[in-house]
Amino acid sequence: MMNRHTPIKKARQGRYLIAEPMLLDQSFNRTVVLLTEYNEEGFVGFVLNKPMDLYIHELVPELPESDFPVFFGGPVQNDSIFYVHTLGSRVSGSLHIAGDLYWGGDFDELKALMHSGSVNPQEIRFFMGYSGWSPRQLEGELEEKSWVVLEAGSIDPLNDAPGTMWKKVLLHLGDDYKIWANAPKDPMLN
Repeated sequence: MMNRHTPIKKARQGRYLIAEPMLLDQSFNRTVVLLTEYNEEGFVGFVLNKPMDLYIHELVPELPESDFPVFFGGPVQNDSIFYVHTLGSRVSGSLHIAGDLYWGGDFDELKALMHSGSVNPQEIRFFMGYSGWSPRQLEGELEEKSWVVLEAGSIDPLNDAPGTMWKKVLLHLGDDYKIWANAPKDPMLN
């Protein structure tokens, strides 16, 4: 029987990508990515553990001042705002990811909910940009062992601490991944 912290082979919507520690692309170095959509154009996902030094009201001045941080979602369209949430039908047009997770939806409805105080930071995460892979690109990266894939439900994407998320997930994967979790950021300095 597979537990929720057992690596699996296939990337799918709702699953997580865990970067191997020496991935050279700084956009993805030591990241955890939630895959939110798969279609004929490929995969869309968001980096969960790279907070920016910004709050959403600083980017969208018509929103009330709040404690809703913005995260680096990936290198694609990094001048655009995206969001993953658990608000479901409270925001029409939201796209179901897995479980109680959704992304996108009517931004005017979301703004109204935020103005009314009926949304808290544990229910939504904002991103600048997204991560994208063409249809065969991610499969190639998985074959190269650049990523480990985890099942939906392995991570609490809106509440797990971003600073420790990557290492915590790897430690839960067992002894085979402890070396990844404890690898120095720069082996030349070791």
